[in-house]
Amino acid sequence: MREAVIVDAVRTPIGKGRPGGALHEVNAVDLLAHVLAATVERTGIDPAGIDDVIGGIVTQAGEQAANMTRRALLAAGYPESVPATTVDRQCGSSQQAVHFAAQGVISGAYDIAVAAGVESMGRVPMGANLAGSADPLGEGYRKRYPEGHVGQGVAAELIAARWGLSRRRMDEYALNSHARAARAARDGAFDAQLAPIAGLARDEGIREGSTPEAMAGLRPVYHDPDTAARFPQITWDVTAGNSSPLSDGAAAVLVMSREKAESLGLVPLARLHAFAVAADDPLYMLTAVVPATRKVLQRAGLSMDDIDLFEINEAYASVVLAWAEETGADLGRVNADGGAIALGHPLGASGARLMTTLVHALHARGARFGLQAMCEAGGLSNATVVERL
Repeated sequence: MREAVIVDAVRTPIGKGRPGGALHEVNAVDLLAHVLAATVERTGIDPAGIDDVIGGIVTQAGEQAANMTRRALLAAGYPESVPATTVDRQCGSSQQAVHFAAQGVISGAYDIAVAAGVESMGRVPMGANLAGSADPLGEGYRKRYPEGHVGQGVAAELIAARWGLSRRRMDEYALNSHARAARAARDGAFDAQLAPIAGLARDEGIREGSTPEAMAGLRPVYHDPDTAARFPQITWDVTAGNSSPLSDGAAAVLVMSREKAESLGLVPLARLHAFAVAADDPLYMLTAVVPATRKVLQRAGLSMDDIDLFEINEAYASVVLAWAEETGADLGRVNADGGAIALGHPLGASGARLMTTLVHALHARGARFGLQAMCEAGGLSNATVVERL
């Protein structure tokens, strides 16, 4: 069977997703084009040989709508003969793009594919693609779930309550994420994966010097009296400090067959070993990382002990902590260079961003196996196992 390998993985520094953020003035098309161009520049490949570019975008509205990936590759200077498509599996969109690219290579449909993602949350706000929709749910959905579901922040609160995660524990986890990211940035751990843009050469959201006392002073952001009455078990401990921020950024992963890489004289970074998607309770929404992890390990023929590094998206501290409780993971091996709480979570870019961080971290540490899992709206998750080459 053909093997799919990652030859390069690159990302922009992540900017704050708001007016005044370092990347706010960069059109999302140009943000994605930047990493697509960097992929070609860094590897020296002829872009005419790319069979497909698969981009992940969550809020497909405005400049991010209408198969924006195609416009981005043209903006990057790729030949007009290179096709593109855009996918949406919510926060796992560009991780799904990696899956599709690898599966295309393994099947023989592709020799070379680029999996990428972008989100400009400051320019295209979350939910903009639902604007004007009178009924995004439909009759059948409402009939099945008459009490209705909740937003991701309340889901994170429900997870904290169900797994008994205290405010202090979530805040400590968040502080550790910032400390790890700050150390990685100072030590140059991100240098090989970054393509600076618009004067930004470092992830903008990393904070140093915060304290438990400062974190404890932050107010909960999702408290609502009606929701509190519905879910009395919630103690309202999710804050801006222990959650990922709104972010702008892009990332790209160059995938090809091992044979193609060898013929081009390219040295792969990693082999794409196993893939899984899973789903769970849509009310809790963010817990599918647990069954996805178990599923991908089973497919890979590996155990948790075999995995050297984990990248579990830090949409909220409660998600990673609950996942660790269920899987028995050693948190010392999880998000070793910091996670989305510190680095940021540009929705459509995050899957490719985590993969970029993971493969470079495996090489920096001489480690073998890495596992990435992403919590996604609707109770979904992608999980991927990669092996350093």
